Amino acid sequence: MLFDKTFSQLTTTELFQIYRLRAAVFIVAQSRVVQDPDDVDLIARHIFIKDGDAIVAYARVYLADGGVSFGRVVTAASHRGQGLGRELMDGVMDCIRKYFPGNSIHIHAQEQVERFYHQWGFQSEGAPFILAQTPHVKMTHPAI
Repeated sequence: MLFDKTFSQLTTTELFQIYRLRAAVFIVAQSRVVQDPDDVDLIARHIFIKDGDAIVAYARVYLADGGVSFGRVVTAASHRGQGLGRELMDGVMDCIRKYFPGNSIHIHAQEQVERFYHQWGFQSEGAPFILAQTPHVKMTHPAI
């Protein structure tokens, strides 16, 4: 089931699971040195999918750079290949339409998922760059 909550609406258990999932993938599996959690969590909408009581896919959506952005998009290793990434992205786009209409979307996507975001109409801009020890590409989407 897909959820969309502000920081203050998250339960302590949900917050713990979100941080644990992000750390397991971004910090442990990908060996990235990032400040996580960060202040964006406080202003973001948190989009996530649960399998039973466990959060298995997550993203956050927030205002940034004169538009809207999203990030920390992650699916638990145990649940990959089940279409949860597509379901999560549909939820992200629905959240943007509902809470941030009329804003263009700007993201920094990890290079290996660039083609994934093209499915939702994102366009790549410029050359890849390194962010948190990982190749990224800037991508944009017109206002929705």
